[in-house]
Amino acid sequence: MYRTLLVEHRDRVAVITLDRPEQLNAYTVQMGEDLVHAFDSLRTDDSVHVVVLTGAGRAFCAGLDLNALGATPDPALPALGEERLIRSFGAELFNYPKPVIAAINGAAAGIGVTMTLPCDIRIAAAGAKLAFPFAKLGIVPGLGSSFLLPRLLGPGQAKILALTGQTISAEEALAIGLVDRVVAPESLLDESLELARAIAANSPQIVGLIKEALNASATATSIDAALAFEHAQNARRSKILS
Repeated sequence: MYRTLLVEHRDRVAVITLDRPEQLNAYTVQMGEDLVHAFDSLRTDDSVHVVVLTGAGRAFCAGLDLNALGATPDPALPALGEERLIRSFGAELFNYPKPVIAAINGAAAGIGVTMTLPCDIRIAAAGAKLAFPFAKLGIVPGLGSSFLLPRLLGPGQAKILALTGQTISAEEALAIGLVDRVVAPESLLDESLELARAIAANSPQIVGLIKEALNASATATSIDAALAFEHAQNARRSKILS
């Protein structure tokens, strides 16, 4: 169905796999369009409670496909930078109604790492490398990175990564909070699916309400604001279950 992705259903979990392994799953506009369409389709699929995003082969996503820059643009596609994934999908993914787990199976560079930031949980394979080359390339990182990175790492660590353009290991990423777990490469998908199934075993409506409350805490101005939001979510819960 997709030119750059595979989508499969495993019980109540959907697995989206970036599928350009010979190019280390380098990003193209077509991939951006495919990702948005896949997430849109799964949004309304009641049989799917959790989504896992990973890559085929030895990389998660090696960043922008530089070969695509010199190719003749496909008139059926938006121009690079004008596609929905770049313009708005960071916020859409952060607010996605279902939990999303990024299973980072190898190199994640540039947009390959920023596309994991709006995900709810990031699990990396031991030995994976995460690269933030934006300063070296003269590009401001996108997909909501300026909002998400400081909230994940704190302002200082976020600036170190973004302003140096450095590459870090999965183990270093775990130490600073950029990923949540590091596991053996051969067990990455199994452990990601195990976590996804543990989440999917709960009510999808309640999981969605809890995710919204946790996301809202990122911009809550006080504990009182967080409490008010929690009470509002529980009021919504009562209506859902009645």
